[in-house]
Amino acid sequence: MRKGLFIGINNYSHVSQLSGCNNDAMAMASVLKTDANGDPNFKNIVLTSAEDYLSRERLEDQIRDLFSGDCNVALLYFAGHGIFDVDTDEGMLIPQDYKSTKDGIRISDILNWATKATKIKNKVIILDCCQGGSAGEIRALRSESSVVGEGMTILTACKKEEPAMEGAQHGVFTGLLLQALHGGAANILGKITPGSLYSFVDNALDAWEQRPVFKTNVSQFISLREVSPLIPKEILRKLPDWFAEAESVFPLDPSYEPTEATFNPEHGDIFAQLQKCNRHSLIEPVDAEHMYYAAVNATGCRLTALGAYYRELAIKGHF
Repeated sequence: MRKGLFIGINNYSHVSQLSGCNNDAMAMASVLKTDANGDPNFKNIVLTSAEDYLSRERLEDQIRDLFSGDCNVALLYFAGHGIFDVDTDEGMLIPQDYKSTKDGIRISDILNWATKATKIKNKVIILDCCQGGSAGEIRALRSESSVVGEGMTILTACKKEEPAMEGAQHGVFTGLLLQALHGGAANILGKITPGSLYSFVDNALDAWEQRPVFKTNVSQFISLREVSPLIPKEILRKLPDWFAEAESVFPLDPSYEPTEATFNPEHGDIFAQLQKCNRHSLIEPVDAEHMYYAAVNATGCRLTALGAYYRELAIKGHF
């Protein structure tokens, strides 16, 4: 079972207003509700300032409830104001009724609630708020640790001394996350992990922009969402048949190319699958610029390093 809590706050009672956080929470919940094929993914609760009054008490109760019980994945997403209080060495999420630092929700408390949720195998915390990068740092002034507990992954929009910028419809960070979750961060198998999410966002932001933060303490990445594989699994499973060793060369000749007089339709089917692998960098032609010339000139094709990796996964029966 997977459950998600998505919080977006535009409307604050005592601090400046924001514009895209409600949309951010709703869009993130929507994309994670199902995989791309419509299969159910996360069972979600969405809280926005458009529909509810999100006081500190209300949010703390909901977050505690998220990190309770028994499930495979619990995901917390927050879009709104965040601050880092240098006096207490605390990063905080800002609820709707915030007036002063005593009204903030300490990120360290959230991490401790998540760490103590031992029946939840994976805890994922995504923060699109200013100064969120303090999450998971060792703090000097409190006795309890707020380091990243086992099974926990944290993604934040920026470092603890930086602002999180808003775009036209979404926060800059969340806008990139949505692109990634719609398939931009998928691997060959169509799986999107926290690590691939971070890599997608990190590469999209340059050195002069906000820098996202990624912290994790897991032994194995989970898939947050799945989209259609770039290459069907039934083709990937043939890699060990086509290439007996990772360094093997698959021999090609003109009978594989449909434009040649000696074309063999059975060879053509294999060649079409090899070309699909080539388009996604698993296979490369030998001594030729394109697969066409590798067939016409009978040179063959071989696995790339990425192709050798997926060949090994196929041998181990990982898909």
